[in-house]
Amino acid sequence: MVKAIVGANWGDEGKGKITDMLAQDSDIVIRFQGGANAGHTIINNYGKFALHTLPSGVFNEHITNIIGNGVALNIPVLFQEMQEITAKNVPMPKLLVSDRAQIVMPYHILFDQYEEERLGGKSFGSTKSGIAPFYSDKYAKIGFQVSELFMDEQELKEKIERVVTQKNVLLEHLYHKPLLDVEELYRTLMEYKEMVAPHVCDVSLYLDKAIKEGKNILLEGQLGTLKDPDHGIFPMVTSSSTLAAYGAIGAGIPPYAIEKVVTVCKAYSSAVGAGAFVSEIFGEEAQELRVRGGDGGEFGATTGRPRRMGWFDCVASKYGCRLQGTTDVAFTVVDVLGYLDEIPVCVGYEVDGEITTEFPVTAKLEKAKPVLKVLPGWKSDIRGIRSYEELPENCRKYIEFVEEQIGYPITMVSNGPGREDIIYRK
Repeated sequence: MVKAIVGANWGDEGKGKITDMLAQDSDIVIRFQGGANAGHTIINNYGKFALHTLPSGVFNEHITNIIGNGVALNIPVLFQEMQEITAKNVPMPKLLVSDRAQIVMPYHILFDQYEEERLGGKSFGSTKSGIAPFYSDKYAKIGFQVSELFMDEQELKEKIERVVTQKNVLLEHLYHKPLLDVEELYRTLMEYKEMVAPHVCDVSLYLDKAIKEGKNILLEGQLGTLKDPDHGIFPMVTSSSTLAAYGAIGAGIPPYAIEKVVTVCKAYSSAVGAGAFVSEIFGEEAQELRVRGGDGGEFGATTGRPRRMGWFDCVASKYGCRLQGTTDVAFTVVDVLGYLDEIPVCVGYEVDGEITTEFPVTAKLEKAKPVLKVLPGWKSDIRGIRSYEELPENCRKYIEFVEEQIGYPITMVSNGPGREDIIYRK
């Protein structure tokens, strides 16, 4: 079976933990999109880790971990992560890298920084990981595929020269920054080649064989529906599709192979970066939830930035689940809400005096005000509970209310950061 694990909202939903947990029954885990601009935080027997490029299956020795062709591959970051996890006694993971994956070049990171600097107060809140310039080049057909590292030297240098000519015009006349050098870039690519060569594989062919052999495959997505460039809060979105459907493209498998889509939702909302966020809260109320949240506070796994906080948004989550093609919802960090007497939930948006429960386009979203329903809290610590029936009544009512509002079955409830902190619902 092929399963996809994706986010319903802005990212930061706890996908890393769910992937780590479900990976135990998988043969293959594949990252199919995105780059090192977001991280998956995982806590297990080896310790606490923030993975940015490595698939979340790397903690299981029996798993083959794959970087799919849809990933923005930052090769030094990938191998630095390998060193970091093996330094903490994690066995060296089995890793394959698609020969069709494209490479984040050093100048992508520079252009990302320069453009945010140029935009000033109107910037996109980028993590400055080179993601937008990378995908711009991919679709302008001037990116570098992993397979091109193995080209004839003269051919590769000619391509580098063509690209550098274009980039240097921007560096000189728009950004007023130092120019790129062809020989230096060639040497860098040869260093990348040496690192990645043992892992390069025709991933689509490998997966085709694995599917025919009945292997269990997990597709691991980055960020969530609302950061999708087509269906998210454009333009404050990422640059690759965050939807499960893209998993087929980013891995090179048929769309009908994906039989299960586990969509991860937080029991409250959080977001990193700019963009519309209707249920957002501020001040002391937000800070208390931020400090109590996640597995050690709600701070970005990549940037360390404080996440923006809000109440659970049924409108955004229903939309997010619909676009993902959800079969199962994993509802995370429910334990965090145990301190509250009452828990507000966003059940609708008021836009220009009218109330809607459907997620609108960005221009209307910017004007939306939250319609809140307040539910009673359960005022207790629910960590350690393994059975749904043992949860406090008000906690169960909260979960069931959310399930009814979004219209998709919550089959997993996460009540702590550890791999074992999970309750399965029928």
